[in-house]
Amino acid sequence: MKEGYEEHIRRDWKAVGKEYERVCQKKNEEESGEMRCSRKKEKWLHWLGTEVAVEYKACLYFFAILFYYSLYQVTRGIYTVSLVHMMEMIFATYGMGYLQVLALDNFDEAEHFRRKELALSLLCAALYTAVSYLFEWFDRKVPATGGFFLYCMAAYGCAYLANKWKRYVDTMRLNAMLRAYQKGEKKE
Repeated sequence: MKEGYEEHIRRDWKAVGKEYERVCQKKNEEESGEMRCSRKKEKWLHWLGTEVAVEYKACLYFFAILFYYSLYQVTRGIYTVSLVHMMEMIFATYGMGYLQVLALDNFDEAEHFRRKELALSLLCAALYTAVSYLFEWFDRKVPATGGFFLYCMAAYGCAYLANKWKRYVDTMRLNAMLRAYQKGEKKE
């Protein structure tokens, strides 16, 4: 009886061990899946953040360029804008947005506007000006195109200041929320 009992226990423990291994393997597979999901989610959020930054820049600079172009048209007595030019402008702003976000360190959202940011602003303004000249947005007239370059530089300066002010306001709000949370925590 003792031999049968020991054999029975050994088989039970063997079954328990196999079940334990199966449960552990399943848990490891789930964790690996969660880790894969976490990495995928992280990549997705990074890509989404990049897209939002590009969209923000494209909309902001498209409006700025369209405003200058519209003023140029009005000064010539023309009260319409070319849809082809608008299409070229939006493609240019998306291209420049990707360039700024992916290659130029998002310089117009930097903490400081120093030599690097000034040089990158000059580069981007020059690229916009070259595109405007190439596609004849301002009829290749030097005064209007030169004015556009200066306008682009001013737009980059204004974007930098607006982003800096937004960060300041966001920081103030977050600090106020943190203080309120800490006060609420101390009361309990």
